[in-house]
Formats: sequence, structure tokens, C-alpha cells
Amino acid sequence: MKIKTAKSNNTLTISVEGKIDSATAPEFESTVKKEISKCSDLVFDFKKLDYISSAGLRILLGAQKLMGGHAMKVVNVNDSVYEIFEITGFSLILDIKKA
Repeated sequence: MKIKTAKSNNTLTISVEGKIDSATAPEFESTVKKEISKCSDLVFDFKKLDYISSAGLRILLGAQKLMGGHAMKVVNVNDSVYEIFEITGFSLILDIKKA
């Protein structure tokens, strides 16, 4: 898994490449927690994400709670990852945009 962060004004974009699973989730969570306080809007760019497990979904839910009323989006989601969001019901509670 590779994680890149970019900040533009008050928007933080976290791009993830590869898989977010039980092995990589701690690194992903650490990055999110470290960077989230530096923004008012948060964007997860999953253009190169191949898979997300329940561990990754838990981190996204935690990030949404930390953002409070501020904007959080998940963008560039491919069909297989979007299917995971649909099956788990996350497509109903997160702002998710398909690629």
C-alpha cells in the first residue's frame, strides 16, 4: 500500500494505492489521524485502491466522526471497491463518487 497526502487551502486529499486490509490498516489509520487535524475538508482518493477490508471501513467511519460537520468525500472509487461499500451499507452513510 502507498499513501500520498496533499493539502490545498483547507482541503486535505489522501490518496491510497493498493489494498487496505488488516496488515496495512494501522499505517492508513496513523496517516489519517496525523493529518486530519490540519484540514476542514477531507477527500479520500481511491483511484488506485484495489481492495478495502472491514479494518479500512472502520477507519473511514472514524475519520467521518473526527470531521464532525465538515465535508468528507471518497472519490474515484472503482466498481469492485464500490461494491464493498454497497454491500456494507457504507454507500448510504458516506459521500462516495465512482470513478
